[in-house]
Amino acid sequence: MKKLLFIALALVSVSTLSAQEKKNNTGFMNRSGDHLMLQLSSDHWIGAPDSIKSRIKGFARGANVYVMLDKRFKGSPQWSVAFGLGLGTSNIYFNNMTVDIKSRTNTLPFTNVDSVDHFKKYKLTTAFLEVPLELRYTFDPENEKKSIKAALGVKVGTLLSVHTKGKNLLDKNNSGVNNFIAKESAKGFFNSTRLAATARVGYGNFSIFGSYQINNILKDGVGADMKLFQVGLNFSGL
Repeated sequence: MKKLLFIALALVSVSTLSAQEKKNNTGFMNRSGDHLMLQLSSDHWIGAPDSIKSRIKGFARGANVYVMLDKRFKGSPQWSVAFGLGLGTSNIYFNNMTVDIKSRTNTLPFTNVDSVDHFKKYKLTTAFLEVPLELRYTFDPENEKKSIKAALGVKVGTLLSVHTKGKNLLDKNNSGVNNFIAKESAKGFFNSTRLAATARVGYGNFSIFGSYQINNILKDGVGADMKLFQVGLNFSGL
């Protein structure tokens, strides 16, 4: 977690420096350019079998932060290309199910724990260092903070960490056994690279975004062919 926080702080620092740009080649002054993007998402595993899908609990969620450089086309100022660097995270919560990411088996075990001791709260978290690329359109490039905006893009990421976290142990009758936190980390079952298609549409500094993973979450042969889909709110500026 300390490494992830350090990366996030570094990205914000870079964004502050990039925001000092006063004028670009098209002559627009002090435009925001959406150099910093913060995203909060609702997360879904597309393709998950019913045995897993039925155990995903509550509101699975993610958070992404990106620092972007925005390059406007000289002859068509409504259009621009943006690229950058960022951190993408996803948290999937399970009800009475564990995911043994440290298992030595050939496939990743998802275990039903209804009839044995289990955690009241249990989640699987992934974190990727990502490089996003967007083709952007701004309807009013001279007044970006009051303009409709849209973007299509892709992002490629490299896996930083995978961990599970269980909190508050219960028995099979859901009575408290012990209040403690158990955390395990391992990346062996998960694809080390993530490729996703992205889209955004909104007004000013606020937009709705979607991200669909093109390749699978897990490596071939170790589990179901599942892909991460994120949809949520995007806050941009600087």
